[in-house]
Amino acid sequence: MSADQEVIIIYRDHLLYPSETFVRAQANALKRHFPVFAGLRRVPGLELPEEQTRVIGSGHGVSRIREVAFKLWGVAPGFVKELRSLQPRLIHAHYGADGLRAMPLAKELNVPLIVSFHGSDATVTKVGSAKTPFGHRHYLKNKVRLQAGASQIIAVSEFVKAKLLEQGYRDEQVRVHYIGVDTKLFSPSSAEAEPFVLFAGRLVDRKGVGYLIRAMAEVQADMPSLGLVVIGEGPKRQELEALGKTMLRKVRFVGKQPPEAVRDWMARCAIFAAPSIRVESGEEEGFGIVLIEAQAMEKPVVSFNSGGIGEAVEHGVTGFLGPERDVQVLAHNIALLARDPYLRLRAGVAGRIRTLQLFDLEKQTAKLEAIYGEVTSRFFAGCKRRESIPNGASLWSR
Repeated sequence: MSADQEVIIIYRDHLLYPSETFVRAQANALKRHFPVFAGLRRVPGLELPEEQTRVIGSGHGVSRIREVAFKLWGVAPGFVKELRSLQPRLIHAHYGADGLRAMPLAKELNVPLIVSFHGSDATVTKVGSAKTPFGHRHYLKNKVRLQAGASQIIAVSEFVKAKLLEQGYRDEQVRVHYIGVDTKLFSPSSAEAEPFVLFAGRLVDRKGVGYLIRAMAEVQADMPSLGLVVIGEGPKRQELEALGKTMLRKVRFVGKQPPEAVRDWMARCAIFAAPSIRVESGEEEGFGIVLIEAQAMEKPVVSFNSGGIGEAVEHGVTGFLGPERDVQVLAHNIALLARDPYLRLRAGVAGRIRTLQLFDLEKQTAKLEAIYGEVTSRFFAGCKRRESIPNGASLWSR
């Protein structure tokens, strides 16, 4: 940490799941601010520097009691003391439920709270859904507190912002900010693409892998050499793997892979596919950062035009989007790219150019730091104004 950097707290209940590389990447790209990751506990997943990580407990024994006390009542005196010693300027929480959880911390530390909404936290609105985690159900019942208490809400896409406005957030409170990807890390490979379509993500209904398998069955009827590789784990893996083996001639399920391996698979594929859909709970893709990663590597992409995906992919330019759940259109778009190497090249190059213009991590993080500066200036100026008012005087008295 340099002398001119200000400490900020990156809050996430569980630090950090393997799929949340975008949280770590954004924090590590900060220049004017020094990130410290804070939350309930560490979980198996992404590596974080020990000196930049603070947690309430371990999920076991006595520490579990401390976690429960914080989750239910916002009480964690030792944790607050530890964070206060860092003299942070703000808390940036990821996901709505975590933003609500971090509100007592922001109040105790007397710093502004910024909350980023990424997708499911803005689209799942059924409080009674049995599959919805407790934290999100708690947030849905108490979101009016976050609407009143957060200094700034960040939506990862215009689509997510629209969803938040529908739920009562104020237009002036919500800003759209695309996270971006590391365009040096995700860069084009010199190796020739291999004949396979790649999917990478959680194996859940929302990711639409079943539709991809059915589309690939149609494609392989004419192009049997074009394979499908599926990266990821989830509750639907066994079902999807059985479907793939039944319907497809060439398919591989390689399970969960570290970020470096996912990038290597991207470098080798001919086409990247992520046909997400809207599911019964209301959950939709907020943006689709993995689509940006693929485009940064000059890979043409195919997907459904669902949620915020239309902001991540420019239809007909960097890839092709089709109506949700339309297997025939999805198969047609995959086949179109598979048959035409020039079209793949043109779409891939256009995707790289668009990513450099709109979604470069370094540029986007500089914009985020400008937001940090605006929020802290406004917050602490407000604190000084309140301190200057005599005891018992009205804010409106002049």
